[in-house]
Amino acid sequence: MNREGVLSAPLLPEQFVSETIEPCGCVFDAEAMAAGSPGVPSAFLWRGKEIRVKAVLSSSKTTRPCRNGSGERYVGKHIYRVETEDGRIMSLYRRRSGSKRDTWTLYTIQNKAEENE
Repeated sequence: MNREGVLSAPLLPEQFVSETIEPCGCVFDAEAMAAGSPGVPSAFLWRGKEIRVKAVLSSSKTTRPCRNGSGERYVGKHIYRVETEDGRIMSLYRRRSGSKRDTWTLYTIQNKAEENE
């Protein structure tokens, strides 16, 4: 997606992945982290390859009820749709349970269509 919000290349249908990714020892979105969100990593490892995030296209949250029976609701997942430097669109999420075992997950990918299709 370019800065005007128009896709720069056609994309193939979204593919379900649902695999854990490992953020690189790199920069996270400090502004998002200051607001209580996990902050999307600027790069991560997936299947042994480094993927670099070019832009965050959108973000959302899911909520869950309080586990102790009160009427309060808590954030269950932070979900991000990102564009990578190689032009793919990926959906990432981080579950929010309060555990140090919370991990990032690559949920879906949309690859670029070949130019001569």
